[in-house]
Amino acid sequence: MGGLLSRVVGTAVLVFLGAQLGMLVGVGWGVPALGAALGGAASAALLVLLHWLRGDRSGPAPRDPGLWGELGYRIERGYRGLDLRIAQETARLGQFLSAIEVSPNGVMVLDAGDQIDWLNSSAADHFGLDPVRDLRQRVTNLVRSPEFVAHLQSEPHDEPVAVLGPGGRATLLVHVRTFGEGMKLVLSQDVTERLRNEGMRRDFVANVSHEIRTPLTVLAGFVETMGSLPLTEVERRRVIELMGQQTRRMQTLVADLLTLAQLEGSPRPPPDRWTAVARLLQQAAADAVALSGGRHRIGVQAGDGSAELAGVEAELASAVSNLVTNAVRYTPAGGSVDIAWLPRSGGGGDIEVRDTGIGIAQEHLGRVTERFYRVDGSRSRDTGGTGLGLSIVKHVVQRHGGTLDIRSEPGRGSSFRLVFPPARVRSGVRPADAVPGDRPQPAGRRR
Repeated sequence: MGGLLSRVVGTAVLVFLGAQLGMLVGVGWGVPALGAALGGAASAALLVLLHWLRGDRSGPAPRDPGLWGELGYRIERGYRGLDLRIAQETARLGQFLSAIEVSPNGVMVLDAGDQIDWLNSSAADHFGLDPVRDLRQRVTNLVRSPEFVAHLQSEPHDEPVAVLGPGGRATLLVHVRTFGEGMKLVLSQDVTERLRNEGMRRDFVANVSHEIRTPLTVLAGFVETMGSLPLTEVERRRVIELMGQQTRRMQTLVADLLTLAQLEGSPRPPPDRWTAVARLLQQAAADAVALSGGRHRIGVQAGDGSAELAGVEAELASAVSNLVTNAVRYTPAGGSVDIAWLPRSGGGGDIEVRDTGIGIAQEHLGRVTERFYRVDGSRSRDTGGTGLGLSIVKHVVQRHGGTLDIRSEPGRGSSFRLVFPPARVRSGVRPADAVPGDRPQPAGRRR
């Protein structure tokens, strides 16, 4: 009540003063009453305008006639323009922050005391932080990596530093930039996959060099022997036979490398080219019979013979043939190799190659599909392997939308399954040349 009374009294006083001022002006013109009226009205209009300016200004400014009405209109227009610019800049800032939020790179803003002022979700994930709870916390109290702390406190921050993420599971490349009054911008990037790929490329080049150098060294030695020593006809034929073996080994290696390069650089197989599963299994079984030479039992089970796979037949045949060839090579004489089509109840299906061979230890299962990785290097070379077969198989099945499932135990054999999704499998069409059964057709030429 007291506040209202004081505002009423103040308003009355200002109107009275305006009337008095108007009357003084009107006396000079000989119209004191009119001057007093105009002065009081002008004071009242000014008070109304001031009341609008002190409020939220959501409504229109007073539209009084005369000077104060025009002034109010122009002030209102200025405020509306300012509000519009503020809204536009706020929306632009929101879009900018949204773009940073979805960035795969981490962004963190620190104040002059190294306290976290803002960070996006990627930075929170990289450093193991909470984007809400850890705001206004000193970052060095939360991120204890010595490399990160030393880099943050050093000047200048010219070069980035590699930092291990929480738990050592990732490697981060951290950039620090200063701006404003002692503030810092911390940019982080997860380079774990990049470093792994660089390591794989280095290993790949080293392995290729090693694999090619060995047969080249043997060939060079044999050529020198034939050129410098007198050899009997039997010795000469033996040397030429060994040189042929090394040549074929290099040819096989180059062919597998070209196959891998083609698989990695080609588009995904079309989903409308269908290949009979039974034909793939019979071809693989024929290769197995030729390689085994009667030392193993080779079994085939293609179901009702109507299943088909969408994709490139040559790639699928290569993948199955590689699995069957490995099964024969690593299964002792008298063992068995079974090739089967296993449809899935929810659609899709598996091509399984199961053997009773020497098996693979658990610690090797996660790496056997790496290029040139060998569980037993000497045995693999003795059997003619290049160390690229399972890598080719993995690439083929992944290009066809599937996965490679490997199960094995030492001394109890192995099971390799090419698992295909429902979109790549259909049944009900029985090709004329795909006959199911448990015995292979006569052996054909191996790829």
